Amino acid sequence: MIKPGHVKSYHIITFGCQMNAHDSEKLAGILQAKGYEATDDADTAGLVVFNTCCIRENAENRALGHLGYLKHIKAHRPGLVVAVGGCMPQMEEGHARLKKSGVVDIFFGTHNLHTFGELLDESLTTGKVDKILAEYDNSPETEVPTVREFAWKSGVNIMYGCNNFCSYCVVPYVRGRERSRKPADIIREVQNLAVDGVTEIMLLGQNVNSYLGTDDGCDSVDFPALLSYIARLKPGLERIRFMTSHPKDLSPELIKAIAEHKNICKHIHLPVQSGSDRVLSNMNRSYTRADYLSLIGDLRRSIQDIAITTDIIVGFPGETDEDFAETLNLCKEARFSGAFTFIYSKRSGTKAAEMPGEVPGEVANARFKVLTDLIHPMFLDYAKTFKGKVVGALAEKLENGIYTGRTESNHPIHFPAKQDGGGLLGKIVAVTVTQAKTFYLTGELVEEITDGN
Repeated sequence: MIKPGHVKSYHIITFGCQMNAHDSEKLAGILQAKGYEATDDADTAGLVVFNTCCIRENAENRALGHLGYLKHIKAHRPGLVVAVGGCMPQMEEGHARLKKSGVVDIFFGTHNLHTFGELLDESLTTGKVDKILAEYDNSPETEVPTVREFAWKSGVNIMYGCNNFCSYCVVPYVRGRERSRKPADIIREVQNLAVDGVTEIMLLGQNVNSYLGTDDGCDSVDFPALLSYIARLKPGLERIRFMTSHPKDLSPELIKAIAEHKNICKHIHLPVQSGSDRVLSNMNRSYTRADYLSLIGDLRRSIQDIAITTDIIVGFPGETDEDFAETLNLCKEARFSGAFTFIYSKRSGTKAAEMPGEVPGEVANARFKVLTDLIHPMFLDYAKTFKGKVVGALAEKLENGIYTGRTESNHPIHFPAKQDGGGLLGKIVAVTVTQAKTFYLTGELVEEITDGN
């Protein structure tokens, strides 16, 4: 073995989206099957794995910062193995930045995660391993063991990749083209999770709305049909979520499915990115401002009290004051319950990286502040609509006598444990909302809810 002093413990550091988080659970499953034990301490772990994101430069810089810290640790612990996977190594520039750190033993890509156990063995016996797959293959997904972060909730991949090629986004380049899993495989996985005591699942894909799965000898199944089938499964799940939806593919059938099934959470994340038709066109988003607002209206008319969250980018190349004003006006009309807001981050290899009209940093920062100053009070106004009401909360964490849960609208909510010793973890309980803050709620426990409301 080339690594004297290597110990079979691991620590995984995850950056990015829910899909990356689920991939990290698969990495944990692979490692535990090989006899490795998890540790919360990267300083003492025998193996540190970074599951990276390259959607924005900030995520890359954070990963590199962690690697810089490990360089000092590794100088004193030659048995330490450092592995980097996920999206960042798939990009030529990101791969180069990682190699320059001089601390990484194993590079692997987004399409060969299932081989990580083999790559680790190869590294331990032969030295550095660099197995990046620049192009995806279209082979069936290889099932791997998974260690869930929470026993009572789980992500379920229904598709991989993206065909949209938004001009600012690297996902099609690092995750490949869209590939939908077979419906039968997804349903079997969901049923197994339900039998194993999972209360809530999240169906995952870069654009779940474009899911189109086929089984041998069967007609194709679109996302609304898959979602409805899963909602009717026995034993049933109390909560079903999904992410992410692209507005151009949000169909009336999907809205109907959400409305009809009690266990599909009445929350949708629907990224708008900009309120300007000109900017949306340059982003290659394939819908207009009017299209988006029409969808918001359809959702609210069909689904009572639905929570709608979004993504917004400011400072996209060529964005003018007038374009930004259109984004502000759309937010006023849409009245989102929450949003992820970002300053445009230039990504090599994307069309936007070559566009003229770079917005100066000070302008983008000023617009970002104006945007958040506008929308944060909206979030608070929405949160206040829950004050005094009883909501269902999935109890997820217990620290210092306080539970943290999540409501159907996806609000974090904190409530006292009443000295139950953690017995409510993984259960949906009734909580009376006593306070509403911009990004969370607080409340008092009423009683356990057994019907999923």
